[in-house]
Amino acid sequence: MKKIIGVFLALLPFSFCAKEKNITLPKSIETKNMEIQNGMEVATFAGGCFWCTEAVFLELDGVSKVVSGYIGGNTVNPTYQEISTGDTGHAEAIEITFDPNKISFGELLEIFFATHDPTTLNRQGNDIGTQYRSEIFYHNPFQKQLSEDYIGLMTTENTFGKPIVTKISSATKFYVAEDYHQNYYNQNKTQGYCSYVITPKIDKLKKLYQDKLKK
Repeated sequence: MKKIIGVFLALLPFSFCAKEKNITLPKSIETKNMEIQNGMEVATFAGGCFWCTEAVFLELDGVSKVVSGYIGGNTVNPTYQEISTGDTGHAEAIEITFDPNKISFGELLEIFFATHDPTTLNRQGNDIGTQYRSEIFYHNPFQKQLSEDYIGLMTTENTFGKPIVTKISSATKFYVAEDYHQNYYNQNKTQGYCSYVITPKIDKLKKLYQDKLKK
C-alpha cells in the first residue's frame, strides 16, 4: 500500500486517487429499506487502501463509526503483513455503522463510487494487488439489490467510460485491522501518502457532497 513513499511520490501523477476526474455519477436510486425500521445499519466497502476509504466516510453526517479491517479471504485472524502478500484473499475494507434516518445506504453507495476508481481491477492508483480490489459486501437482500441496480444504472449510462469491475458479495467475517490503522488519516495528515493521496479525496468529497458532511 504505502511501500516506499519516495517511489510512490515519483509515480504520483499517474495515481487515480490524487487526480479529480470529471465524472458525474447518477444520484442514488434508493427506496426505503423496509427491512430496517429502527436503529443503526452496517455497510461494508472495499475500495483500495482503507486509510483512504475510512477517512472519506468518517466525514459523513449520520455515520457514527468506521472501522478498517480485512474481509473476503480464507486465513483466520489475518495480519496486515499477511494480507499485503495478496495470498490470503482478503480485501482491505471498512465497516461503516450509520443511521439510515440521516444517510441512506444508497447515498453511501454513491459516495463510494465517487471517491475511488471502480474500473481498475485489483488496483487503486499505485496500490496494486487483490487486497485493493473494489467490492461491496452486502448485509441483506436490500443492499444486494440496490448495489446491483446502481451498478446497472452506471453501466447503462457509461458513467466511467470503461467497464465497472466492482464485485458484489455477501458479507463474511470481518477482521478488525491493527490499532495503528484505525483513524489513520486524522492522526497522520502530514505523512506523504496522506497528504498526496487522501487529502485530495477529502477535498473532492467536500466539494461534491458538502450537504452530507458532519457540521
